Amino acid sequence: MEEYAAYLRKSRADLEAEAHGEGDTLLRHEKTLLELARKKNIQLTTIYREIVSGETIAARPKMQQLLQEVEQGKWSGVLVMEVERLARGDTIDQGIVAQAFKYSNTKIITPMKLYDPGNEFDEEYFEFGLFMSRREFKTINRRIQRGRVASAKEGKFLGATAPYGYNRTKLHNDKGYSLTVNEEQARVVRLIYNLYVHGEELPDGKSVKLGCTRIAKKLDAMGLKPFNQQHWAKTSIQDILKNPAYAGLIRWSYRKQVKQIVDNTVKIKEYRDNNPILVEGLHEAIIDKHTWNKAQQIMTGRFKPPLKGDATLKNPLTGIVHCSKCGGLMTRLGPNKHNIYSSLKCTTPYCDNISSPLDLVEEVILESLEVWLKRYKFQMENYELGEPYEKSVADKEAILKELSNQITKLNSQLDMTFEFLEQGVYTIEVFHQRRQKLTEQINTLEECKINLSKELNGMNQRQILCNGLIPRIEHVIEVYYDIDVMSERNELLKNILEKVTYLKLEPNKRGQRNNANFTIELYPKILI
Repeated sequence: MEEYAAYLRKSRADLEAEAHGEGDTLLRHEKTLLELARKKNIQLTTIYREIVSGETIAARPKMQQLLQEVEQGKWSGVLVMEVERLARGDTIDQGIVAQAFKYSNTKIITPMKLYDPGNEFDEEYFEFGLFMSRREFKTINRRIQRGRVASAKEGKFLGATAPYGYNRTKLHNDKGYSLTVNEEQARVVRLIYNLYVHGEELPDGKSVKLGCTRIAKKLDAMGLKPFNQQHWAKTSIQDILKNPAYAGLIRWSYRKQVKQIVDNTVKIKEYRDNNPILVEGLHEAIIDKHTWNKAQQIMTGRFKPPLKGDATLKNPLTGIVHCSKCGGLMTRLGPNKHNIYSSLKCTTPYCDNISSPLDLVEEVILESLEVWLKRYKFQMENYELGEPYEKSVADKEAILKELSNQITKLNSQLDMTFEFLEQGVYTIEVFHQRRQKLTEQINTLEECKINLSKELNGMNQRQILCNGLIPRIEHVIEVYYDIDVMSERNELLKNILEKVTYLKLEPNKRGQRNNANFTIELYPKILI
């Protein structure tokens, strides 16, 4: 007996339609596919409902499960609203989907067409449909990004969740959202800034400025609650003090994401943009700009390695190792009655990340650097740097310039088609034909330009890596333990590392001090 499955997934357009009150998309699609199965007398066994809206297969668990079963030949066919719902990611994802259905001879059934992978024409039509959906996705994504930038420059709030102290509200007679003051929370925000900038008044009339940790403890003692948490954390206070929204500003594109191949899988890394969009917002400020600027100055001035009275840095990892759980910086705890050695610990209140011996963490970081270095040096052996490499870079730069010139020329020709239509030189039919041909040529060249730019950027990054970071890491590994001054060790590590994250879930058993049962992740300053 033949068995069939159905796959349901929302597109970006569906999400926008739901926002305008058009009802639940998956429910409507499910009714349509059930009706389709009834008409075709198909036995529908399982319905996969993809709740998340991920760009790649890796971000869609139901799709992963369906593909695994398709590859095993479990289904005679899969019902879906459009083939584009199966794969709209990159060409690798599209290839995985196409091959899974082809080699398992699994049919794809839509309300418009039945795709038989054994039929050559259906196969070509299916692959063409996936290709066009990818083009459409990129176009929509570019349009959305341009719209977001434009909205940010207009002072609208683009975040999904309002910062503490505000409510997210729909703009009246306009698209988008802004912020309105939540007075109850705003009082807490003003208190945080006041304690940080002006300080807490003492019984003798003097005042002392509080740091983020002490402010968090004071708010807890006052019974004031943060968002979705039982206790305030140091990082939450820092985020409030750094956020320009409280001064009436809108910041956009502050954190950017870049995709990277790590261990043969695509991972997304975040980095801070030093030149984000920063404009006056449409919302009311809770903190005046003078106070906000003063808070930034204090915070910048306080970001120094913590030194005690002897003015000697004893923690070579200061400012480098971050807690994986709360994001706070790990600090050194000196020897005490419980331990005869220095430990690295998270100082955020109520954070349960377990401490480890400082020298053990140091040792693991150096070992991890060696592993990282060997892996990248092995990869570099596949690239010949030197004259042939430099010539290849120069050739690609020349081609890139020529592509830009051709695109500019074609855009000028495209503009002329409109003029010829207005002047009566072109009929409407000729205009449409000419415009379509020019648009296709421009899109093809733009695609080539994007791919070539990525190749060129990768080549330049590899050259930077070979000429810069790799020799620096080699130097650090070679001389690190020959240096006894902790501040110099700290400088060496900061020269090559953006940060290191640390996580430990179980304490060491007695007598196993040197068991490195924690995980760290390195973030070198330049990555490919």
